[in-house]
Amino acid sequence: MTERSTDTTTKGRPALPSLTGARWWASFAVFVLHALVFLPVYPFQKSPLFRTIHQVVPMQFGAAGVTFFFVLSGFIIYWSFRPNSSVPRFYWRRVLKIYPTHLLAALAYIGIVGVPLSRLVVWLPDLALVHNWVPKWSTVGGLNVPTWSLCSELLFYLSFPLAMPVVRRIRGDRLVWVIVGLLVLILAMHTAFYLWVPGPKAVANTFAPRLVPGDVSPLFELHSSPAWFAQPNIPVAPSYWLSYNFPVTRLPEFFLGVLAARMVAEGRWRNTRLTPPLLTLALAYAATWVVPPNYKMSALVLAPMTAVVATMAARDLAGIRGVNASARMVWLGNTSFAFYLVQFPVMALITRFGIGGRQFGFLGWIGWATLSLLVSVGCAAIVYHCLDAPLMSRFSGRRRRRTPAAVEAGQEVAPADPADSARTEPATVPPTPQHLADTGSVSRA
Repeated sequence: MTERSTDTTTKGRPALPSLTGARWWASFAVFVLHALVFLPVYPFQKSPLFRTIHQVVPMQFGAAGVTFFFVLSGFIIYWSFRPNSSVPRFYWRRVLKIYPTHLLAALAYIGIVGVPLSRLVVWLPDLALVHNWVPKWSTVGGLNVPTWSLCSELLFYLSFPLAMPVVRRIRGDRLVWVIVGLLVLILAMHTAFYLWVPGPKAVANTFAPRLVPGDVSPLFELHSSPAWFAQPNIPVAPSYWLSYNFPVTRLPEFFLGVLAARMVAEGRWRNTRLTPPLLTLALAYAATWVVPPNYKMSALVLAPMTAVVATMAARDLAGIRGVNASARMVWLGNTSFAFYLVQFPVMALITRFGIGGRQFGFLGWIGWATLSLLVSVGCAAIVYHCLDAPLMSRFSGRRRRRTPAAVEAGQEVAPADPADSARTEPATVPPTPQHLADTGSVSRA
């Protein structure tokens, strides 16, 4: 007999608060990199100390956070999607989650830096979230820099309902082999980009901020300056764009999360020890120092990152609660999507009205980075509570039940990737993975 998915329930799943809380750390990793390279604190950014710090916190530090989001996105979308759900409603919820916060952050950024509206290529592809499909648009039309990942998220969401019949037909005992196949495919793609597509080939961490002459901090970081938006074209290395930005290239990462979620749902992922996958992730991340750029950003860390996500979910289901499941971390995780999108406009605002025209050393950068963090968290909280959560509650078409026990445990909101707010029905006593397999309590696919 062919063993297909045992994932057939139409009921809600228990919440996974640890994954919600973990979203904050991924967003914070992105923030640290952005604060280092996008706060033009001169002459600090031109000092040997800055170069030393940037060797410790290179581009792949923030990129690892994005990789976590992509894998987590697939996991949570599978976990929260019901078999009898309406596909149009699924798409509507995704649009409702992404676009309002994105448009608010983009409009704030346009007002802060004075984006030339007469040049449609500068802002229109970004507002529509299609700018990463064309190399020129991904630079000239980058606008609010972090939004590049939302182009990939939209492709993920579009493809998910279409791919679900195939995903559910995979035999349960072959899920691991399909995951291995996806990892091999990803490595093969990056190897092809390295061998046959023009771009950087050295192993050194060469990414650095774009600087302007002088030791006085500018009013605009170069990506937000009038000179940047006036350029007809800003070249990007084809192999870098294909390996990091191109949405199709990142699609397998999403489906790694989907398959991992199915394994957890069916009780096929039994590991609840977090140390082994975290240690493996640390070793994989260390290996990014000795490989070409095509492999630095995601390829090497994908396998252990997927294992970390699956293990954290299994721990939640087994009732093992760590710091990420605390009410404070769950709250930070819920605001992380807004935090991810407002941080660059906040940095542009602080640069224009605080940093610009003055000189600062390392301590000055620490101060401005801390202020950027606090303002970004505050703005994210306002956006989440006043825009994101009310819109999802009012117009998403799904009612949520909250019990006192679930609220106390921080389970009233299920985990989600930075562009997902899908909730699951809270379980007061979380079942174990084996219980899920025995009862058939599975994903809302």
